[in-house]
Amino acid sequence: MNWNSSKTGSHPAAGRRQVLLGAAATGALAVGGLRSRPARAAGTLKVGTYGGYFKDSFDEHIYPAFTEETGIQVESIAEPTGDAWLVQLQTAAQSGQAPADVSMIAQVARLRGQNAGLWAKLDEAKLPNAKNLHEHFVHRYPDGAISGVGAVSWYVTLCTNTEEFPEPPTSWKALWDEENAGLLGLMALASNSFLLEITAKTWFGGTDMLGDEAGVQQALDKLKELVPNVQLWWRDEGQFQQALESGEIPMGEYYHDVTGLAASQGKPVRSTFPEEGGVLDSGSWCVINTSKAMDEAHVFIDYMSRPDIQAKLARKVGTSPTVKRELTDLTPEEFAAVGSDIPPIIPRYDLYLEKDAWISQKWSELIAG
Repeated sequence: MNWNSSKTGSHPAAGRRQVLLGAAATGALAVGGLRSRPARAAGTLKVGTYGGYFKDSFDEHIYPAFTEETGIQVESIAEPTGDAWLVQLQTAAQSGQAPADVSMIAQVARLRGQNAGLWAKLDEAKLPNAKNLHEHFVHRYPDGAISGVGAVSWYVTLCTNTEEFPEPPTSWKALWDEENAGLLGLMALASNSFLLEITAKTWFGGTDMLGDEAGVQQALDKLKELVPNVQLWWRDEGQFQQALESGEIPMGEYYHDVTGLAASQGKPVRSTFPEEGGVLDSGSWCVINTSKAMDEAHVFIDYMSRPDIQAKLARKVGTSPTVKRELTDLTPEEFAAVGSDIPPIIPRYDLYLEKDAWISQKWSELIAG
């Protein structure tokens, strides 16, 4: 993916997927038996995904097989980072154009587009495989119409250097432990660290408390207690990964799959899913309302929602399935490399849409100013 260091509200990060290049090439294809073939259709579909390695992986492992099965040609589009793609789509839609028919969209951008009515309402009857997805990956307009469908997901977990921490932590509470003063590396922004959600789940039973400013302030106050433990508020993934591997910064939040890959290469690092759960972030397929390829778009999104295709993504790209685990043929080891059965912490993307300026100001004042 074009993973830059700020995943939510932009795109999941560029350096991260580059790290997976060597490992992804060794993955095995998913076996059949779990899929229903979509009807063949003629036409061309423009599909936008995060650029770089992620786009290259789709070009190699996904689109050719999709075209062979359906007859639909895919024109692969590399999306720019941040909100630039959403702005391009909005501008194009005003003049009736469609830079891409289907786009992989980060969640805050998805919500912005939904609020603007940018996404076509999808026909649920043409998406029978949507029933395979976890409910939180099927996004809807207020009237119940589908506005987007989960494309890929990934976890942020509690990662440690095994030489400095022979025993893995069991809870996110380790971030607050006084014994870890000066040892932590945490993401620099409220909107990509999800530390508000981690705090709410760890200390207050869940993220419902973040529904109003009083609850957010309570979480911020609790989060402020761990600030003395932080050595680095990181924006550059490579910087933190190097510090984690060397033991210079032996604990922090990082990406589960990348950490697991580093461990498989002999690095002294581990990824732990705390008892409160890892943070599950994601990108979704959305169709611009000016698309002239709605039939093809439905076939594509339905294809991508098949368990065998999600298993292929897990093996080839390192993403966590958006479909229910039991529907895939992933082995326990393959699933553990990308996910966990512990119920995840789902980010409160609405916060970074509705209260972005207020949260950013408070974050700067109290946490990572």
